[in-house]
Amino acid sequence: MILIAVFSFFAEFTFWGEFESRFNFIAVDYLIYTYEVINNINESYPLPYLIVGVVAITVTILLIIIRSGSFSDSFRSNTRFRFRITHSVSMWLVIAIYAMAIDNSWAEKSENRYQNELSKAGVYSFFSAFKNNELNYQQFYSLLSDEQAFAITRDLLKTSGSSFIGSTQSIRKKVTATPGLQNSPNVIMIVLESFSADFMGKFGNEQSITPVLDSLADQSLFFTNMYATGTRTVRGMEALSLAVPPTPGNSIVRRKNNKQLSTIGSIFANKGYKTTFFYGGDGYFDNMNQYFGNNGFNIVDRGRKLAIGDDYKTDRKRIANSEVNFENAWGISDEDLYGAVIKDADAKFSAKQSFYNFVMTTSNHRPFTYPKGKIDIPSGLNRDGAVKYTDYAIGQFLKKARTKPWFSNTVFIIISDHCASSAGKNEIDVDKYHIPAMIYNLPGASPSRVEKVCSQIDLYPTLFSVLNWSYTNNNYGLNVLDSNYTPRALIATYQKLGYMRNDSLVILSPRRKVESFYYNRSSNEQYPQKVSDQLIKEAISSYQTAYHLYSKGGLKK
Repeated sequence: MILIAVFSFFAEFTFWGEFESRFNFIAVDYLIYTYEVINNINESYPLPYLIVGVVAITVTILLIIIRSGSFSDSFRSNTRFRFRITHSVSMWLVIAIYAMAIDNSWAEKSENRYQNELSKAGVYSFFSAFKNNELNYQQFYSLLSDEQAFAITRDLLKTSGSSFIGSTQSIRKKVTATPGLQNSPNVIMIVLESFSADFMGKFGNEQSITPVLDSLADQSLFFTNMYATGTRTVRGMEALSLAVPPTPGNSIVRRKNNKQLSTIGSIFANKGYKTTFFYGGDGYFDNMNQYFGNNGFNIVDRGRKLAIGDDYKTDRKRIANSEVNFENAWGISDEDLYGAVIKDADAKFSAKQSFYNFVMTTSNHRPFTYPKGKIDIPSGLNRDGAVKYTDYAIGQFLKKARTKPWFSNTVFIIISDHCASSAGKNEIDVDKYHIPAMIYNLPGASPSRVEKVCSQIDLYPTLFSVLNWSYTNNNYGLNVLDSNYTPRALIATYQKLGYMRNDSLVILSPRRKVESFYYNRSSNEQYPQKVSDQLIKEAISSYQTAYHLYSKGGLKK
């Protein structure tokens, strides 16, 4: 305890000197990116001397306490159990009240940010940041006036056939379809865990580990330049369910105040669809069940039974042991998960119910284990085997689906949540965001390649355009097939926010730092380069308004 107190005392001075703030999500971020951060600190400060100093101070304080006799008095004390338990429970009760009921934002009563920060306690601020999972954009990033930011954002999101509704500090808009038939197929979206574009032969891989996906790409609306918004599964879920830019800190999936949002699922629900989230592991992990359950999705997962404290009101089914043939630490095999999806689709078809399924896989994840005898790479050997099994399982799923009466009226989306080997990076490496995406069995559309640079958030606006849907939405996605679409992608870490348009890249960082680069796609290199003020304003506006809407409740239905 002395060591923690001494370390945090000196760490707060250093952190304040860098960010002019008490501990916040950046400090939490440092625990996530330990390797990069320790190297950075070691290069910036005399770390060995600092560690020796902290340990020396700790030992000195400890010796003073020992020599004062405080420990001996405590150990010899014959205090009654009732007295001890009363004081212990009282202290833990106070801690619990603080942790659950006292928000760190209560200190923010002044219009002077420094006064607000000085009113806080550093260690308490650290745990508050860990709990809330966000970094305040307004405090740490470059800003425009809210009026200017929303004006620029609305101009970026304005498309033919759409009109904004509501206040000027909103992006809510109504999209009106062209006169003609509206298609209403079932939709099954398969989100592949940690699946980089360069795993596929279509992107130059010569190992032949994705024959099914390579074949499907030729039969689909195939996006060749789509980029994930982040480096974690929950960030991919956020992009694919909300279609908003990634705000600093953790994904909205893991934050507070994420109930009753205007999601992609709510658009389907308004069309009469039943929406379901499928997960092969325990949906309690990363707050998935709470997020999807509180936003209108039924849940099918492998996790524990509904427990006290699960406040979402939804149907939830646990995949039974009898339906599982293989399971590892992360969850059941993709084949077993797809079995649950097909079973559910059969039931919905029998009940004449349209369905939209969000299916999250787990097989392409360390320890890379899967059922034996399925592919020619031994289970648990390496990621190549996991990728090949992931591909194989999709092939088996579609083979079974084609025998079903609902297949002809079902669209299959196959997309990655994020790239492999990217979750430990706090710098933006553009190539580590490039993911595969395809829409298969799309009614009234011939197979084609979409070469334009785009983002995960653009997937559903593009699909809805092809289906000729009219709907109201509150998202940042754009129809990539629109002739007026200007290629752009939003990519981020927990701290750094990237905005890429063609070969120009703007990166926003804490301390209101703005950097710009030329991005050489062929060599995956970034060179410092001045870009237009307009591009910088577009980057700031996109992220500033997204944070504003989330923090002010503007993403609600």
